[in-house]
Amino acid sequence: MNKKHKFAVLAAAAVLSISMLAGCGNNDDTSQNIGDNNAVDSSGTLVIAEQGMFSAGGTVLTSEGTFDVSNYYTSREGSTSHVDHANVLYQIPEDDTGLPMVFLHGYGQSRMGWMTTPDGREGWSDMFLRMGHSVFLIDQPRRGEAGQTSVAGTITTEPSDQTWYTQFRIGTYLNDEFTYNEGSKFPAGEEVLDQFFRQMTPDTAMDSANGDQNIDTTVVARAVAATIDEAYERTGKDSILVTHSQGGIPGWETARYTDHIAAIVAIEPGMAPQADSDDYNSLLEKEIPVIFYYGDYIGEEFTDVPAAGMWDMMAATADSFAEAYNKAGGNSTVIHLPDEGITGNSHFMFQELNNDVIAEHIENWIKANVK
Repeated sequence: MNKKHKFAVLAAAAVLSISMLAGCGNNDDTSQNIGDNNAVDSSGTLVIAEQGMFSAGGTVLTSEGTFDVSNYYTSREGSTSHVDHANVLYQIPEDDTGLPMVFLHGYGQSRMGWMTTPDGREGWSDMFLRMGHSVFLIDQPRRGEAGQTSVAGTITTEPSDQTWYTQFRIGTYLNDEFTYNEGSKFPAGEEVLDQFFRQMTPDTAMDSANGDQNIDTTVVARAVAATIDEAYERTGKDSILVTHSQGGIPGWETARYTDHIAAIVAIEPGMAPQADSDDYNSLLEKEIPVIFYYGDYIGEEFTDVPAAGMWDMMAATADSFAEAYNKAGGNSTVIHLPDEGITGNSHFMFQELNNDVIAEHIENWIKANVK
């Protein structure tokens, strides 16, 4: 383990003082500190006891032949390549009172989405640090800072901002401008959208130029499991796995490869596992509590939201999972935020204007349901 370094991060700025965190946003409202503020000292300063980066999981490729050192620059025979790992940034607060939280991003994203918001406010990683949780922020295999891959992809340059904006239920694109769904809590403005779209990052193994958007869930799941095991080694505690969207699918499979998942918080996962599937049975056998969160603009009544029907279908898989899981003795809850009086949220609820309210809702569930 790295030698511990103690330093402070000003809550008023929420700017971490090391270069590897460049891109984190600012928070001008110190009143947004929520939970027990266990990691905040009397001056309102967030104190980090330890932080660092590591790679987890992955494999090593070896080419045939013998490496020719006399021709080292062009020789590739007998060479190795370290690939298909996760890249993990971790932070442990000085008052480490809660369970670690391992964050797994979704399609086209990286860990950046958990760390900040497009308008520069505080992200969930800082919020949960303030509540006493250490955080482990993953760039999944073949994405972001974990781009080394065993599968050669072809990255497309075809523009697609409008497609994803609509799929994410933020709004749509009409009359040459981006619109927002009624009552949207997504931060508005051209500069905000510019920052949001620039968070997108390609998958280096995906043949997206030919329309292939398949992701090897087992490669991701094994790397996430290795991250969770490393979190256990560093903290002595099981982790809460927080997944988003595409990350939700390998998130279910992760439980097959580690015994150190305390709970899963699934933020609008692509699908829930079917009852009696291998993923379902592993979750049930290991008695892992599962909670789903879904935002607004889901269902047939939202006729002006093109993606509402698709998300209604995906959310229905969570309802089916929870019904079967609870009947079998498990613990699963599906939260539709509008039913909780929390409205206006899209697929990116953790970056929206009320992200602190949703974080607090999650923290309350953790306290009530996770040992």
